[in-house]
Amino acid sequence: MADEQLPYLPKIVFITGASSGIGAACARRFARAGSWLILAARRIEKLRALAEELESAAHVVELDVSDPVAVEQTVRSLPEEFLEVDCLVNSAGLALGLNPAQEANLSEWHTMVRVNIDGLLNCTHSLLPGMVERGRGHIVNLGSVAGTYPYPGGNVYGATKAFAEQFSLNLRADLLGKPVRVTNIEPGMVETEFSVVRFSGDEDKARSVYQGMQPLSPDDIADAIAWACTRPQHVNVNRMEVMPVAQAFSPFAVARKGR
Repeated sequence: MADEQLPYLPKIVFITGASSGIGAACARRFARAGSWLILAARRIEKLRALAEELESAAHVVELDVSDPVAVEQTVRSLPEEFLEVDCLVNSAGLALGLNPAQEANLSEWHTMVRVNIDGLLNCTHSLLPGMVERGRGHIVNLGSVAGTYPYPGGNVYGATKAFAEQFSLNLRADLLGKPVRVTNIEPGMVETEFSVVRFSGDEDKARSVYQGMQPLSPDDIADAIAWACTRPQHVNVNRMEVMPVAQAFSPFAVARKGR
């Protein structure tokens, strides 16, 4: 049942990276509220299974967001009832490796740029003009605390998330006077497939990242996204940084000779 108490509810939400993690949690959260969904990811079978469990209408599409032609074709070929997208959640993204820059795999760097930056640009560029023309819309980008606070091995991943933050702010500047909103959500540690992907499928190593602490869940971030998207239409949540209580900030690192 739709939540009729919400100040605003996006009618059609396009979610990338919807096959798992935060993207799938967003799908469930918006479906409960009554939004119709376009679910995009590379793993089409997972999308179909997710669509079957949802409480709202859903259109699924197999999509590599780093391919600009595929993104453009997907948007142009949406069924008529799903054409007027008024919320885009750019959830697709990944981290690869945790090596220092001088030991990093260049191919992994390029993959992170293609997905985390190019994918965000491709989807935004394809859907934003329609939002402006219709006079309503919301772009939600998945950033990270890594875009603000550096850590060893976060080199290119953190840089891609810094891009998401600055791109979001610049979109806001370009959209001044237009009824289209932009939000950058910046999570800390969230337990998803993120670390499994980062460590090339090593599940034991991925689990060790969250050992002895309680990380955020995908539902925690989906709730934050849904809250930002359901504020009255004159309210824009520019940035939202969300971390688990068990995560905070460390002193500056100092390299000392003889130690």
